[in-house]
Amino acid sequence: MKKIDPVILKETKYIATWIVILSMLMQSVFLIIGKWNYTVLLGNIYSAAFGTLNFLLMGLTVQKALEKEEKDAKKFIRFSQLYRNIMLLLIMVLGVFIPFFNTLAVLIPMFFAGIAVYIKPLVNKIMKK
Repeated sequence: MKKIDPVILKETKYIATWIVILSMLMQSVFLIIGKWNYTVLLGNIYSAAFGTLNFLLMGLTVQKALEKEEKDAKKFIRFSQLYRNIMLLLIMVLGVFIPFFNTLAVLIPMFFAGIAVYIKPLVNKIMKK
């Protein structure tokens, strides 16, 4: 197996950091509204771990696609996206039906990586000042 590109590791750490920050915020909201229990924590950990894994797998896909011809790379990326989406769907369905996971705590963190990606330009702008 090839070595993971340092940029992929850096970006995955960035995403993981934001997933942890947003997870703590979500945990706080559950606590404030009086709905927190261990199922919220377990569901959050479960979903956050797979959200981070999905981002890492996406980065590895891009790394591998860069080694292929353009036509093959496009196919490879499409198949990877399909399989990662199927994985996430199965993860969410399992999380919803496993009784010791809070449903919202499983579903909400799936959006955290996307939020982190969207706020990255703002974070970069603030860090440059």
